[in-house]
Amino acid sequence: MTTADSAPTALRPHAEEAFAEELRALEAADDRPRPPRWRMSPWAVSCYLLGGTLPDGTVISPKYVGPRRVVEVAVSTLATDRALLLLGVPGTAKTWVSEHLAAAVSGDSTLLVQGTAGTAEEAVRYGWNYARLLTAGPSREALVPSPVMRAMSEGLTARVEELTRMPADVQDSLITILSEKTLPVPELGQEVQAVRGFNIVATANDRDRGVNELSSALRRRFNTVVLPLPATAEAEVEIVARRVAQLGRSLDLPPLPDGVAEIRRVVTVFRELRAGATEDGRTKLKSPSGTLSTAELISVVTGGLALAAHFGDGVLRADDVAAGVVGAVVRDQAADSVVWQEYLETVVREREGWKDFYRACREAAA
Repeated sequence: MTTADSAPTALRPHAEEAFAEELRALEAADDRPRPPRWRMSPWAVSCYLLGGTLPDGTVISPKYVGPRRVVEVAVSTLATDRALLLLGVPGTAKTWVSEHLAAAVSGDSTLLVQGTAGTAEEAVRYGWNYARLLTAGPSREALVPSPVMRAMSEGLTARVEELTRMPADVQDSLITILSEKTLPVPELGQEVQAVRGFNIVATANDRDRGVNELSSALRRRFNTVVLPLPATAEAEVEIVARRVAQLGRSLDLPPLPDGVAEIRRVVTVFRELRAGATEDGRTKLKSPSGTLSTAELISVVTGGLALAAHFGDGVLRADDVAAGVVGAVVRDQAADSVVWQEYLETVVREREGWKDFYRACREAAA
C-alpha cells in the first residue's frame, strides 16, 4: 500500500518537472518580449536548451550540445505560425530537443502523438467515448480530443514523434491543421480553431525516408531543421558523460569518478566504425549495419555503469562496457561479426593502452 509520504518516484520525470528550478529561474530573469502564451521569450528558450549563467548566478545546464544556430532557428520557427520538423539520423537528440522545446515554450511536454505503423487518425484528430456515443449520440461530451486538438484549443505546443513511421493518410490529416489552423468536426457540424501560441514540433529520421515518406504538401507546411551528429569526439564525450550522469542519478548509480577515459574509448570505437576510417584517417574500415548512434552510446555506458556498481567496485572499466559495445556493433550476426573482428584485430589490438579493451571485447564476442 502506497501512502502520500512514500509515493513512488518517476523513473523519468518530464522535462518540465526534472528542470523545474531552471525554468523558474529563467522565467524570473527573463525581461524580453514573449510570444502569446509562451512561458518565456525565445532568447530564454534558447538559453534553456544551450545552457548559460543567469545574472543571479543560477547555472542553466545545456540540454543540447551542438550548433547554436540550429537551436535558434528551431525556436524562431515556433515563434511563427509555421510548424517545426526536426530531422536527422537516429540518436541525434531529436526527441530530447522536442521535449525540452515544448517544456520551455508551453510548460507541458506531454501533448504527444507517437508515430508507429499502427497510429490511427484519431491520435491526431479526435476519437469518441463510445459508451456516451451510443447512449446520447455525437456531442462534445462524447468527443475525446487528441493531444493535437488539446494543443490547438489551449494555445500549446504539441509533439509528433517519428512522423515518417505513421501511415500516409494519418500524416495527411495534419495538412488542414497546419495550413488552416482549424480541425473540422463534421459529426457535430463544428470546428476547433487554433488559439495563438499553438504549434507542432515533429521529428523524423533520415533512415526512415523509405517507410512513409512525407508528401510534398505536408513537407511544405514544416520548416525543417536538421540535427547533425556531434562534430567532434570531445563533443560526443561531453554529451554521453552528461546524459549518463543524469540517468545514473535517477537510477541511484554511483557517479563516474574515472569513467570519462572509458567513455572516450567507446566514443572512439563508435565514431571510427560509423565513419569507416580511424581517427587519424590512415586506415579505412568497413561499417556495420547498425547506426551506432549517440543514443546507443549512452545506453552502452549506462549499462556498463550498472555492471560496475552492482558487480564491481563502482569504477567503469573495459570489462563493463565490452558486452554492450559488441551488442551495439554486431546486429547482423553474419555480416557484422566479420566487420567487428577485422576492426578488433587490425585497430584495437595494435592501439597502445587498449590491451584490456581488446581482451574484454574478445571475451564478450566469444
